[in-house]
Amino acid sequence: MNTTTQDVRTTTLSIDGMTCGHCVQAVTKALSVVPGVKVKSVAVGSAVIEGDGSATGRSVAALDEAGYPAKTLGDAVASSATRPAKSGGCCGGARGAAASNAPGAKASGGCCG
Repeated sequence: MNTTTQDVRTTTLSIDGMTCGHCVQAVTKALSVVPGVKVKSVAVGSAVIEGDGSATGRSVAALDEAGYPAKTLGDAVASSATRPAKSGGCCGGARGAAASNAPGAKASGGCCG
């Protein structure tokens, strides 16, 4: 009998730049295309995923690419010291653009008005 045991982990991610339901949808979409990752739940500021040992790294990279800096809750202190803060996401990026007087930026901020 040949059995294979996969190391499946449940991980909670802390996600910066999320402010609304649109952000939740964008994060859910970004995570759902990451190979080997099962999205358990997404809420403003966090997500719970399930996957193998490298799923967390792939998920963090996908979220960073989508404009939502993420870290595992256990890495929160180390990550904030080594990764510069950046505004991102739908509303966070727009608010940052509005604050910098970027052309075409909405003063009300983001997709939520």
